Amino acid sequence: MKDQIKATIEARADELTEISRWMYENPEVAYEERESSARLADFLKGNGFDVEYPAYGLETAFVARAGDTGPEVIICAEYDALPGVGHACGHNIIATSALGAGLGLLEAANQLGFRVTVLGTPAEEKYGGKVDLINAGAFEGAKLAMMVHPSTHDVVDPPVISVAHIDVIFRGKTAHASAYPFLGINALDAFVQAYVNVSTLRQQLEPTDKVHGIITHGGDAPNIIPDHTRSSWYVRAPQQDRLEVLLPRVLACFEAAATATGCTHEIEYVGHTYEDMISNPIMVELFAANSEALGRPMMRGKDLPPTVSGSTDMGNVSKLVPTIHPMISIDSTPAVNHQPEFAAHTITPAGEKGLIDGAVGMAWTVFDVASGNRWDELTV
Repeated sequence: MKDQIKATIEARADELTEISRWMYENPEVAYEERESSARLADFLKGNGFDVEYPAYGLETAFVARAGDTGPEVIICAEYDALPGVGHACGHNIIATSALGAGLGLLEAANQLGFRVTVLGTPAEEKYGGKVDLINAGAFEGAKLAMMVHPSTHDVVDPPVISVAHIDVIFRGKTAHASAYPFLGINALDAFVQAYVNVSTLRQQLEPTDKVHGIITHGGDAPNIIPDHTRSSWYVRAPQQDRLEVLLPRVLACFEAAATATGCTHEIEYVGHTYEDMISNPIMVELFAANSEALGRPMMRGKDLPPTVSGSTDMGNVSKLVPTIHPMISIDSTPAVNHQPEFAAHTITPAGEKGLIDGAVGMAWTVFDVASGNRWDELTV
């Protein structure tokens, strides 16, 4: 049956890669993935899935189900792009690998008595759509969840760390920047001081702590003292409990900058906090063996440098459902994730091979769990 699963997915490779290329050419950012989600949902509906779209109260989420009875497995599809650089995180491959895995499991689901769900999960790059789906009950009762993610290396259990997304607003008072600067309260100075404060704090942080930010509004004209600025920040730590220690120290940098410049400040939390990931060890071993059988041996996350890590709302899923999130190489080096050159690699032959290998690897892993009746071994 594994050969049959692989043949089923490979027989649809042209369609899957065409959808991936279309997504590359038509990127849509978080919670605006209307065309992408509709196309993915329509494809699954036309291939034997019972599709609900929209789903769980989210305009761009969908759920596609197949199989009548038994344990439920969830294959997560992501499809939001990044602002400015499009699918530079490869969500076009993530989405189409999920489609392929779903197709490959249709017959096995009926023969082995399990249910397969392809879940369309919006807004991973910002806000955390999977957390909204968790809160809406999308993962209740599922036996396992998985997805694959394109990368520069093949890694079966990559380190995934916690992150909080925050916006910081400083408010001051306008004045003529040349004639009456002493009558103003400079909100841009507050941002600059905050940036310096964070940069100074970095010297005393642990190597795996990460803080990065950008200014999104710095003023309106050079001859007007800015009365407000806005900046966006990500604060990351290896685990949730470490993030709870780090975040107050970063917030103190913003408060100090406001005090020093006479401004007021506000903190806005953007979306949900993403938690660190627990990769299920049984699924890790099965996926690694299946990937090696495809000629794609997998590195282990522990062999990567401790500072090489990212964040995803799939971490939140892993605290509720046995989960894996392998990284699939698309041979993009020296281009790395979140660079436009990486996006271009998603539609190369290497990118398309990663798409198919990821789909087959996921489908084979589900098959191994089902055929070995290992459901009760999977625990969080």
